[in-house]
Amino acid sequence: MLQVDEEIEHRVAPRERALPEPLRALGRLAWNYWWSWAADGAAVFRDLDPAVWEECEHNPRRLLAEVTEFRLMQMATDPVYAERVSRLAARFDEYMADNRTWSGHTDKKITWQNPVAYFCAEYGIHNSLPLYSGGLGMLAGDHLKSASDLSLPLVAVGLLYRHGYFRQRLRRDGWQEEHYGETHPSVLPIQQVKDEAGVPVMIEVMMRGRNVRAQAWRVDVGRIPLYLLDTNITENEETDRWVTGHLYGGDRETRIVQEMMLGIGGVRLLRRLGIEPHVFHLNEGHSAFLTLELAREVREAEGVSFDEASRKVRERCVFTTHTPVAAGNDEFIIPLIEKSFGSSYEESLGLSHEEFLNLGRITLNNEEELFGLTPLAIKMCRSTNGVSRKHGEVSRSLWQKMWPSRSADEVPITSITNGVHAPTWVAPLIRALYEKHVGANWAEIALKPEEWQKGVEKISDEELWRAHLLLKQRLVAFIRHRSFHARLSNNESMDYTESARTMFDPDALTIGFARRVAAYKRWSLLLTDPHRLLRLLNNEERPVQFVFAGKAHPQDQGAKFILQQLAQWKYDPLVRHRAVFLQDYDQEIARQLVQSVDVWMNVPRRPLEASGTSGEKVAMNGGLNFSVLDGWWIEGYDGRNGFAIGNEVEGREAAEVDESDAESLYRVLEEEVVPTYYERDVEGIPRRWVAMMKRSLETLVPAFNSDRMVEEYAREIYL
Repeated sequence: MLQVDEEIEHRVAPRERALPEPLRALGRLAWNYWWSWAADGAAVFRDLDPAVWEECEHNPRRLLAEVTEFRLMQMATDPVYAERVSRLAARFDEYMADNRTWSGHTDKKITWQNPVAYFCAEYGIHNSLPLYSGGLGMLAGDHLKSASDLSLPLVAVGLLYRHGYFRQRLRRDGWQEEHYGETHPSVLPIQQVKDEAGVPVMIEVMMRGRNVRAQAWRVDVGRIPLYLLDTNITENEETDRWVTGHLYGGDRETRIVQEMMLGIGGVRLLRRLGIEPHVFHLNEGHSAFLTLELAREVREAEGVSFDEASRKVRERCVFTTHTPVAAGNDEFIIPLIEKSFGSSYEESLGLSHEEFLNLGRITLNNEEELFGLTPLAIKMCRSTNGVSRKHGEVSRSLWQKMWPSRSADEVPITSITNGVHAPTWVAPLIRALYEKHVGANWAEIALKPEEWQKGVEKISDEELWRAHLLLKQRLVAFIRHRSFHARLSNNESMDYTESARTMFDPDALTIGFARRVAAYKRWSLLLTDPHRLLRLLNNEERPVQFVFAGKAHPQDQGAKFILQQLAQWKYDPLVRHRAVFLQDYDQEIARQLVQSVDVWMNVPRRPLEASGTSGEKVAMNGGLNFSVLDGWWIEGYDGRNGFAIGNEVEGREAAEVDESDAESLYRVLEEEVVPTYYERDVEGIPRRWVAMMKRSLETLVPAFNSDRMVEEYAREIYL
């Protein structure tokens, strides 16, 4: 049973204690996730008590509640630490008080009275707020942070999942098991939204023949408010309290009512808050029903036809698609649409039953078609964009049948390539180099390629290589620590458990491969020739080591089998010191990997990688990409800033492509990656490798950061 018992919430809620005067600002800082990307922000909280920080999974509110009084007083009387707290608080106040117009634009259409309304099903703000499963959520979190840094007026809307996405644990035989913890709002830096009288704000959505109520929570992400709807309240029936139970969990019926709550409920929440957006941004199709709610509002207010209402809605809605295959888009059988909406909603739109169903169809009146959210979003939004140039091209072909009189090139789907939020993902050591050589405002300079390049050129090979080696040493320590405790909790043999303390070599070429476990990601490509792989792993003079991480969808048995095959490597004495799988991949593991690996490998089946952003994070830290030319890497690769796998594959069978790409992967590793990494001068520095690291920094950081991305959305889409 999903519970909302006030007694439980009270029991888990951290006590709001009075902090010593020198540390009092920490209480204020803990309520805004700005600290998570501010220089020294995470470190200030961590250094208060590193052990408690780990125990509370980097949640600052819990940290302040659980740290001992003696430790608080120790740190309050440490003048160096107190000064760090004071400086951080001053920078936060200065950041929040900055009222410059966003990025110098003079356009007055987007204001805090008429902001961008950004809708997404998941948000990767920080690992202490588990409302994400993967790339879509990470992108959404970075979008909000860049909007904050750029002072772009934006409000975000999502759902508060009480059980989030699953936590992963591998059995001793390598099979993935899932378990869900409960998210208690009372322990998070989020606040319930209340009206002027102090009464919780509620909205209602009719679904499955019942009125379902939702309360709202607010998360502050710098200057950006993120509103989260939550149906886990006593007024709802038990089934309806599960609407916001799990992220991407449950059956198709759960999925559709979640998406009704996100889209329809999200619009109603903004109305209750008095927010009138200039534009609604649908980040993926999950929120497509918001367009129907807007049309219903227009009809009710103006008494016009649905056609006229939908024309007005299109002027205010934009849509970003993230999926390069039709099967990846949300679709629902007609009986489920009928059950969830009933007849009253289509009547409020002035539509017949068939007209309502046609909104989600590519071909009108085709009774064989399911109701698709992507066709609905495309029809009801003024613009549709993919998330890389290649993905834009793929999307035009994929949805061309919606414009039967046009060629694929004429389909009105554009693209804006994804980027990542540099201050979030750049390691403090690398950030220090940027501050020293590029400037204190390095993140702003990163938007000016020529100025950025001049700054990066000032970083000496010795400085960059030393910083990178230190980060690799940290990664190896992290791997040993995580692996030891995972083996201990799994009751592995003492010999195997103890071997975790000596696994991996900080000097060996280290390749990272972390992503969702899915067939098209081709996790098994590396295992195509085991003997060749073993020669790479066990070369005494030039060893290669691999660190893997990723989750298989709970219902994807094929993906779980792929993961099991890989995990079973762990007992092979020829492999276990050179390859590791880190379970329960999350934002913290991702940060450790992207900041520290030498090489980031990516081998999706082309053209199924819409964009990909993990490799962009690696590039910002000086790591090199080793990837199939798909998604963002087509735009980023120039022959001198990383490595490419495979060739064009038009018209070839999948098995033939896999065989060719596997051969290319091994060949490039053996002939290019390994020799370049291990070629050292008399000072022990791989000059050619470091030159590629610098080239990667110079060319990729300006092009693939989320400040650039949000600027493009503002200029080309929102306005």
